[in-house]
Amino acid sequence: MKLLIINGPNLNLLGIRETEHYGRQTLEEMMAAAQATAESNGATAQIFQSNHEGELIDAIHEARKDCDGIIINPAGYGHTSVALRDALLAVKLPTIEVHLTNIAKREEFRHRTLTADVAVGQINGLGAYGYQLAVLALLEHLTH
Repeated sequence: MKLLIINGPNLNLLGIRETEHYGRQTLEEMMAAAQATAESNGATAQIFQSNHEGELIDAIHEARKDCDGIIINPAGYGHTSVALRDALLAVKLPTIEVHLTNIAKREEFRHRTLTADVAVGQINGLGAYGYQLAVLALLEHLTH
């Protein structure tokens, strides 16, 4: 099974950006752990990050060709991008949405995402471990 893990804007700065919210782990460290979780469960995880909405949408479109499911941390675009939501809806791949922080405890505009209702589920507030849980949850969903 092949999964695509998509990371949105500013996540390339993890480890140095707002460490009080996001911690000190880098995106590379988080993705290595997610890939290891996938591999230990008989799957592969391809990683993609972009700060550009159109590139994220293109990656979602490409995923329909050879991926079984998507894990996405849309970052700020989750709160604003109808286009990202529509792309996830269009490809019809099971998707798990991840947020490192508990978005319900953040600023009011972060409490809701436009992408949540097209996802199988949402994991938030568990930091880097949320990606590993998303891998497990998506694999469970895909096999049952």
